[in-house]
Parts: sequence; structure tokens; C-alpha cells
Amino acid sequence: MASPKTAFIYSSIIIFFYTFAIQTFKINTMTTRVTRKYKTKDVEMLTTSATIIENAIANKTLLQAKRSTWADPFFENLKAQIQTTTDTFLGKDAAQQMRQATQSVLSIQAQALLDLAEFKVQIDQDFKNTPTQKTEILTQLGFTTYHKLAQKGDQEGLVNLLFQFKTNLNPTLNTEIVTKGTAQATIDNIIGYANTLKDANISQETFKGTRKEITDEAITAFNQIYDQVISIAKIASNFYKTDKTKQQQFSFAKVSATLNSKSTKTTAPENKS
Repeated sequence: MASPKTAFIYSSIIIFFYTFAIQTFKINTMTTRVTRKYKTKDVEMLTTSATIIENAIANKTLLQAKRSTWADPFFENLKAQIQTTTDTFLGKDAAQQMRQATQSVLSIQAQALLDLAEFKVQIDQDFKNTPTQKTEILTQLGFTTYHKLAQKGDQEGLVNLLFQFKTNLNPTLNTEIVTKGTAQATIDNIIGYANTLKDANISQETFKGTRKEITDEAITAFNQIYDQVISIAKIASNFYKTDKTKQQQFSFAKVSATLNSKSTKTTAPENKS
């Protein structure tokens, strides 16, 4: 029978090797896990990449003249690779559904901003002789807090503005504004945008978050696409350094921001008079 001292030594050895095995397993697990080379969600990266390649195809006459390795069917093959990778690892039409949802949000956002701008300029002019009342109306309806944010493309700011407008526009104030000259149709449109934009925004975020279980194989394939597209974007962007509009079509950050529509400027004219 082993002495207490011997038993203690044996148990210490066992604990040591057990701990060593656990730590080794953790290290191996960490070192084999593939890391994404991009910070956006997978579907956003793939959708951004596909958009940039579409822009490259639309401008390939100049691009191919400057870079021989981009000769046909280089861009077309990469476009097909992006689509196949998206279908395989995220599900068929995942990126297309997100693009459609995003376009729906942007369309509603643009319409809402135009109607809000029309409403605001009329309030500014119709109540200019009663500035205190004008300020109260704009504050009550959300313009003071949220309008500038909304004009910068902030979806949350626009949704907040629309819901404050809808909630705080009581019948008495509505009648007073219409009596001054603002069309009831403009007011009704703004009220209608509140739920419409909220639902479209939820749909957009749902498509961004919906995905299959992402494996290391998938991330490796995504990284390969990102590597190719980011190189194309950087080179093409330099080719168009004197044409800012075209250059932005190859800016990964700007194209991604447009699709994400959080920081994209959907500008409606602001009357500062």
C-alpha cells in the first residue's frame, strides 16, 4: 500500500499531466480556428464584394487597358465565385435578399427625408412671425433632436423622428398647420413612413443576422474572396483618383456603408433661412 507521501506525488503528477493536456487542447483549438480578415458580417462582405465586381465589369474597358491580368473573363469568373460561395455557405439568395431589403430601406428613407424637408421649410416660413411657437412645433415633432441625424443617414434617428412626429401631432396642431398651408397629404405621408420604415429596417437586420453555422472552411473561402476584391478595389480606386464619383465605387468602406445604410448620406435639401 502506497504511503500518503507517495500517493500525494502520484496525484500531483496526474493533475500536472491533466492540466497540460487541457492547455494543449485549448492552444491547438485556438491555433486551428480561422480568423476573418474583415470586420463586417459575412453577408455584408460578400454583398459589398459582389457590388464592387459589378462596378468593375461596368468599367472594365479602362481597367483592363491598365491591367492585363484583368482580361476577360477575370471579373466574370470572380463574380461567379462570389455567388457560388454565398449560395454554398450562406444559402441561396442570401445576399440578394439583403440587397433587396437594403434598397427598400434606402427608398423609404429617401422619400421620408424629402417629405420631412418640405414640411420643415413650410413650418419655418408659416410660423416665422411667431418664432417661439415655431420652435415649440419643431421640438414637439422631433425635428430639433433628430432631423440632422436623419439627414446624415442615421436610420435610428429617422425612425425616432417619424415616431415622435406621429405620436405628438395632435388634431389641434394638425389643423393649425394645414390651415397655414401645408398639405394634409404631406403630413399623412410622414405619419405612414413610421411603421413602414421600422418594418423594412427589421427585415434588413434579419437578413444580415440570418446565416448557417459558419465553418473554418467557409471563413477560408470568404477570406480568399475578400483578399481578391480588396486588391482590385485598391488598385481600381487609384486608377480613378481624379474621378471621385468613380473612385467611391471601388471604396470597400463606402460601398459597405451604402449597403449597411447606417452612415450613408441620403441627403434631402435643408432650408437654412
